[in-house]
Amino acid sequence: MIEMSGTLRNMVDDLSDGSESSAIPVPNVTSKIMQKVIEYCNHHKGHASSAGADDRARMDDTIDDWDKEFCKVDLNTVFELILAANYLDIHQLLDLTCRSIANLIKGKSPEEIRKTFNIKNDFTPEEEEQVRKENEWCEDR
Repeated sequence: MIEMSGTLRNMVDDLSDGSESSAIPVPNVTSKIMQKVIEYCNHHKGHASSAGADDRARMDDTIDDWDKEFCKVDLNTVFELILAANYLDIHQLLDLTCRSIANLIKGKSPEEIRKTFNIKNDFTPEEEEQVRKENEWCEDR
């Protein structure tokens, strides 16, 4: 797992200066989410990693069956995994979790997206119509 996480790699390097503490603090990640991160890293250990954060070709890849099953959790858990992957600097996990959210909203209307994520529409009907008129040039027809 440490090989996949830039944050943990740096922490281990910092600890290898001879200090006696062997505990690595990860304050931004709960134990439940850390277990999921470890599960992900153990499954993907030895797999070829992405070329880097600039490799956007992977964003078009389909998600394999194991990864799809891994992401079949409630939305709060997916969002916590996104935060953990970002904090721990695990690019593959961050890409996967963000792609799973993108796939969840793909093809949905704004109303459906609001319902999925429990987002309150703060526009009045008049304001919403005005925004639609101003941006109708960018809608698919």
